[in-house]
Amino acid sequence: MKLRGHAKRLMIFIGETDQYRHRPLYAEIVHRAHKMGLAGASVFRGVEGYGASSLIHTSRLLSLSEDLPVAIVIVDTREKIDAFLPELDEMVAEGLVLVDEVEAHRYTDQHGSRVHSSRWRPWQSAG
Repeated sequence: MKLRGHAKRLMIFIGETDQYRHRPLYAEIVHRAHKMGLAGASVFRGVEGYGASSLIHTSRLLSLSEDLPVAIVIVDTREKIDAFLPELDEMVAEGLVLVDEVEAHRYTDQHGSRVHSSRWRPWQSAG
């Protein structure tokens, strides 16, 4: 699948300890995105932040938090992102969901085939 051109980026901001049916919410989101065939999903753990509660959560040693901020980023076609939004409505009780238009580029080797690796590199496309 090509992801070159116009696409949508979905960013979901939640807490690390948020759950969905006794499973980490971020894991449920990633697994559902995979099941629905979205191009890729990445979870990023924040080192510090606050949300609606206005409580600052931090990873600093003297004030360890058990609920650090987590961001899940998914990029795919407009249609696939739009189809995934109802799944988030079901799972995300508290958090922030952002959707924006992006220009996506898939990087390939000089022969036009995907670069395969056993290790993900940030300069290569997900998917």
